[in-house]
Amino acid sequence: MAAKGNRPKSSRSQSNRTTASNTKPSTSQAGKGPGRSSARAREQVIPEAVANRMARRVAFATGIPTLLGMGVFVGSYLLVSRQIVDIAPGLTLTASGACFLLGLLGLSYGVLSASWEPQPGSLLGTEQLRLNVSRIKQSVAAMRQRRDG
Repeated sequence: MAAKGNRPKSSRSQSNRTTASNTKPSTSQAGKGPGRSSARAREQVIPEAVANRMARRVAFATGIPTLLGMGVFVGSYLLVSRQIVDIAPGLTLTASGACFLLGLLGLSYGVLSASWEPQPGSLLGTEQLRLNVSRIKQSVAAMRQRRDG
């Protein structure tokens, strides 16, 4: 039984396998002209400096409201359990929900306020926000035009 696994493969089965694998079109190149896939991939890559800038802004704009949302639960629990203040559960839920919603908005703001230029831009990125939103609108309009036309 041990010899079964060490059996040499026939040359016929190896050549059939090689021929079959050479005739299959690559999924990444199927239906694309030569060089188009690499050019398209280069166009869609976010530069590393921009990605790092976006990550910092997202962490800041999302992290602080999220921590505040969790802090509302902890603070409310401490105030109620020590009988300092009687807080309605609905108020706690509303306040923490507002903080989490602010964090969700911060996610979009962090991505859209990052500068795509070599210079980092301003601290808040409000000028980049307007510019990036207009770029998105132009891109969506161009996609619709290609799809419809």
